[in-house]
Amino acid sequence: MRKGILLAGSAYTIWGLFPLYFKALHSVPSLEILLNRMLWSLLFLAIVLTWRKQWGWLAMVRRQPKLIASFALSAVLLSSNWFIYIWAVNDGKVIDSSLGYFMTPLVNILIGSVLLKERLRSGQWLAISFAALGVAWMTFQTGHLPWIGLALAATFGTYGLLRKTAALGALEGLSLETAIFFPFAFGYLTWLTMHGQNALVSAGTDVKILLALSGPITAIPLLMFAAGARRIPMTTLGLLQYIAPFVQLLLGVWIFNENLDTHRLIGFIAIWIALFIYSAEGLWMNFKPARQAA
Repeated sequence: MRKGILLAGSAYTIWGLFPLYFKALHSVPSLEILLNRMLWSLLFLAIVLTWRKQWGWLAMVRRQPKLIASFALSAVLLSSNWFIYIWAVNDGKVIDSSLGYFMTPLVNILIGSVLLKERLRSGQWLAISFAALGVAWMTFQTGHLPWIGLALAATFGTYGLLRKTAALGALEGLSLETAIFFPFAFGYLTWLTMHGQNALVSAGTDVKILLALSGPITAIPLLMFAAGARRIPMTTLGLLQYIAPFVQLLLGVWIFNENLDTHRLIGFIAIWIALFIYSAEGLWMNFKPARQAA
């Protein structure tokens, strides 16, 4: 149990610190960072799969062509989420990006209700209502929807739904997703190289090293998360997931000096209340059967 909490908590902490990494690459266009992240992740994952002798899943992919189509859709959602996040961080919107990952659990509830026809409990409806109030307040104060947070929550929530029902695990699934985008990423980076615009070729050594590190930086916390998730209950995992957006929020305010004025803070508080209700209701629903059994 302790090892599972340590692994999963460390994974969420690393994800929360990602703005520091992407800020260090602010001189590289967001799309180029994304494509390098895909290529280096695929290379690193191939090394891990070879080391673990874990290539048997390719036979399943060959037998089920529909699997590729399913993972192509999840790859589009994942790459969209990555791109929006990278762009938001490098455009000085770390606080906005943290909002998206605070909202993701609540978006998951809505997705389950709309797409999976899951019946929502009263506590879940109350949580969604507070979140909707927070979004409405921010929209009223700024004159536009907090679209960065909503886009991140929607893409990651839908991606999570597809991966929840997928036939492949985290390591194999991410490998297939990055492999699907490999031709596009490699082709575009080759075109940039031919025109003298590829940062991996023209930038300084520090930028080259950071771009190459995008592979292990992407894959290692994912492997830690997968290992930790197998050792702890889902309720505990659900509470740990708030570490990442909380760390991002602190970085945005204290390190990058982004403005968190009173109006935005009120919107955040409404969403935090929603998350508290959601978490408390989930803990109660899991505690109730155990108490009845006792």
